[in-house]
Amino acid sequence: MRTLGVGRLTMLAGVGFGVVAYFVYLMVRLATPEMTLLYSGLEMNDSSQIVSKLNSMGVPYELQANGAQITVPADRVLDIRMALAQDNLPASGSVGYEIFDRGEGLGSSSFLNDVNRVRALEGELARTIRAINNVREARVHLVVPRRELFSKDRQEPSAAIVLKLAGQGQLSTQQVRAIQHLVASAVPGLKPSHISIVDQAGNLLVRSADDDAMGASGASNADEMRQAYEERSARAIEELLERSLGPGRSRVQVSAEIDFDRIATTSETFDPDGQVVRSTQSVEEDAGSNEATSENTVTVAGNLPPTESQAPTGAQRSATRSNRSEETVNYEISKTVKNHVKETGTVRRLSVAVLVDGTYAAGTDGADSYTPRTAEELDQLATLVRSAIGYNEERGDKVDVVNLRFTQPKAEAEAAEPSFLDTLDLGSVVRLSEHLVLSLVALLMLLLVVRPFVKRMLGPEAAAEAAAAARQPLLSDQSAPAQPALGAPVQGPAALESAQPEEPEQMIDIRSIEGKLRASSVNKITEIVDRHPDESLTILRNWMAEGNA
Repeated sequence: MRTLGVGRLTMLAGVGFGVVAYFVYLMVRLATPEMTLLYSGLEMNDSSQIVSKLNSMGVPYELQANGAQITVPADRVLDIRMALAQDNLPASGSVGYEIFDRGEGLGSSSFLNDVNRVRALEGELARTIRAINNVREARVHLVVPRRELFSKDRQEPSAAIVLKLAGQGQLSTQQVRAIQHLVASAVPGLKPSHISIVDQAGNLLVRSADDDAMGASGASNADEMRQAYEERSARAIEELLERSLGPGRSRVQVSAEIDFDRIATTSETFDPDGQVVRSTQSVEEDAGSNEATSENTVTVAGNLPPTESQAPTGAQRSATRSNRSEETVNYEISKTVKNHVKETGTVRRLSVAVLVDGTYAAGTDGADSYTPRTAEELDQLATLVRSAIGYNEERGDKVDVVNLRFTQPKAEAEAAEPSFLDTLDLGSVVRLSEHLVLSLVALLMLLLVVRPFVKRMLGPEAAAEAAAAARQPLLSDQSAPAQPALGAPVQGPAALESAQPEEPEQMIDIRSIEGKLRASSVNKITEIVDRHPDESLTILRNWMAEGNA
């Protein structure tokens, strides 16, 4: 430790502390529970209340998006939501009839009460709609007009519903109609035709009556009715074929040409044979008159003097008589008036394509062998399908039943079990990837940073110890003459021999022994220098610096 020096020991301690701190961080990161979203889109009031509740429960949490989102451990999210629901948290999500639980002040007006009533009704309807499958969130907007005094006209209420579906799920037509009638039944005076439903993508699921009256959705309604008819017919055929073929052994596609023209016909028919006497009127008249002319009648002729040709006459008489008979008979003729309005579509032509699978049997090798269906079976299936759809040859209906092998039999699909990767969700994959990356970084740091650094720090001292061990035999021999230091220039054998005292009697033996020792030491030092050139150069420089000092 003393040979390393204070600087190297400090650097080694810093590296060791960094490695320990990184592994501590890694262990804490791995031990930290996975956090998942508890609520999002919260108001500050709700966030503060939820945070206070979590602190009292001792639950770790994280605030994100300026407090609008709160994340908690994934394994406790359901329990935490149930605990918060007992305290009506969050309160601003959807307000129901609990809005009337808090007392109102003396200054509460009728307008405020009406607004609270509408808010409560919207919140209760939203909660009920969220209970339907594939519906994650729902918002209901009600327009309940207030009837003015002394007003004859009354505006009808309407509603708009926005749905947020779960994942890629879709609502069926029956579910949409059910939501429509549910809201209509909960609001007094609201008709189902005055409700519009929209999903999160902006798709109009159901239209109001105003759009239909303007004709803006006539084509769309016709397409929807045609698709509904085709789906209903295909489903009925598949259910019928499953009784004999088995589940998943058939696929049916129906194409229908339907006439959705709206026809209104008015006919008026008279029946001449259906006469009925309504009234009879008879009139009879009989009149007679007698007139007589007397002589005292003053006339022009009477005032003239008589002539010879005129003879005196007596009184003249005239009589008239008339008789009239009249009869009037009024008849009612039967009349028939028909008003025929054709609302529903008429099927012009049907085309049905049926794809059926063959039969499978276990072979001798354990694999399933495929056997196609016979022509007789296909004819029977075609006859069954014609009866199910109301086949009419005169209008050009067509039914095709084809036998082809399916790509994956139903038995194999049921036998296949989900793999480990199928059970992983996105959060688990991200967390597993994070752990693998952290472990890989730790391993690379040990191999590429810590190990070379430690080896470089401890290498020169190891070389110095090996050199000192090689010099130890020469220094331990006190009888031998003093040898030059390793830092001094290495002299040849002749120079070493001239430096020794001249003793004739012992000259031969001492020189031979010293030569062997010198050769062995030089060989060891040469090997050390060859193996560790950089460390040897560092040692020589240190020795030179110590000698100058």
